[in-house]
Amino acid sequence: MGLDDFKENQEVKTIDASKKLRIGIIGCGWIADSHMNSYLKQPDVEIVAGADLIPGKAAKFMQKYGLEGVKTDYASHKEMLDDKSLKLDAVSICTYNCQHAIPAIYALEKGVNVLLEKPFTVTLDEAVEVMRAEKKSGKILSIGFQPRMDANMKMIKKIVESGALGKIYYIQTGGGRRRGIPTPFGTTFIEKETAGIGALGDIGCYSLDMVLNAIGYPKPLTVSGYKSAFFGTDPNYSHYVKIGHPEYAAKFGVDDFAAAFIRLEGDIILDFRIAWAMNLDTPGDTIIMGTKGSLRIPSTECWNGTVGGPMVLYHEVCGEQTQTEIPVIKMKEGLFDLKIRTFLDAIKEGGKAPVPSSQILYNQAIIDGIAKSSECGHEVEIKIPEI
Repeated sequence: MGLDDFKENQEVKTIDASKKLRIGIIGCGWIADSHMNSYLKQPDVEIVAGADLIPGKAAKFMQKYGLEGVKTDYASHKEMLDDKSLKLDAVSICTYNCQHAIPAIYALEKGVNVLLEKPFTVTLDEAVEVMRAEKKSGKILSIGFQPRMDANMKMIKKIVESGALGKIYYIQTGGGRRRGIPTPFGTTFIEKETAGIGALGDIGCYSLDMVLNAIGYPKPLTVSGYKSAFFGTDPNYSHYVKIGHPEYAAKFGVDDFAAAFIRLEGDIILDFRIAWAMNLDTPGDTIIMGTKGSLRIPSTECWNGTVGGPMVLYHEVCGEQTQTEIPVIKMKEGLFDLKIRTFLDAIKEGGKAPVPSSQILYNQAIIDGIAKSSECGHEVEIKIPEI
């Protein structure tokens, strides 16, 4: 086996712009900006509608991008999706976490394809209900995990699938920020009523996906979880002081740190931790251990959906212990642009969702299990209902 076995090609597709896909935006907060910036780069997209619970917010959002003739006079997502004149092909759902499931279900019931921002939902039960609507509709539901589009993430999966690691038996993963509770646009990310979950859903879902996707998303069986909020509930937290909002501490109702010990099908152990804030630069590199070799994936200071440096494959050649460095692959396209593009291609080509709900259901089940285990103080069995 040589380094060439792990080379990654990045092909550029030709886009047929003769037919425009009609897109609506549900939720016009800050993450909607990333969706809009990517949609506007696509030659086969027409933004036709926007909806937000705050009166006038959708109209102001469209004006910011100089878009004229976009319908925004809706009091809710339901009103927008009921408007048959829009002839919507798809919607991006960019609401806060606790409002992911309701508009996703309604859009699918209306026969509209859905790109749903991460996390999938707040609870496992919500995710199951969304998937039941997806199954009944026959439409595409893709979850917004743009790190999946990174060539380095694909490389991790390729290495595992090559057999170079042998049987996987232990994984250590996670990530975090030394100081990084997200409050630049207010408190919707940290209040229980809007966010539902904190670091677990914001960046924890990405860390889980990095390794679970690489090993084929085995079913989670049990989880012993822990979560805390020592930093978010402290009015003296340095970021609150810097921005002049010590009162945010009283509004903080989610996790800023979580950890878990998860048993997966195939006799695999997953050791996980994630942090929005901690007195540490990183909780450690990601490690995938196998019977033939192991892979070390360097962490990043602020978990951003990629690798922190060249990966190292530890293996044996002719009875001698050695290691192979896997260079970082530089991306030609932005990950968010690829998230949008692959979703659009799936719609136009009648393909499958780029990030299927059937996989992210297991991701959500783990997050849900960590929350439940933390609350009851012991290991819990993960039970996933029939869909």
